[in-house]
Amino acid sequence: MKKIINTSKAPAPIGPYNQAVLIKDTLYISGQIPIDPSTGSLVEGDIKKETKQSMENLSAILEEAGMTFENVIKTSIFIKDMHQFSQINEVYGEYFDAETAPARETVEVANLPKFVNVEISMIAVK
Repeated sequence: MKKIINTSKAPAPIGPYNQAVLIKDTLYISGQIPIDPSTGSLVEGDIKKETKQSMENLSAILEEAGMTFENVIKTSIFIKDMHQFSQINEVYGEYFDAETAPARETVEVANLPKFVNVEISMIAVK
């Protein structure tokens, strides 16, 4: 049976989906974009700040499910401009120990929801 995970510490979904779904010990987190949940506003203008906000949103969802970044086994990063990869990677790397970091793919896309520059999704296991 699936359990829906939602928290007010991350942005509310902008469509017919939930922030995350827990099935047994596996958590599937929907892609998070740089929306500040306290204001509902986009964080814009600096890819590092945008990435940090996306990661903080993911952190809040992990916490709600009783997990941390140590539980993450897979991430997907969607970016609008591959030239920003190193800056995104720098911020992303602050959340993981390099030796136990999850599997990951990074894909450049034409557009993302609300035309943001970065979106990150995760899978975590207890």
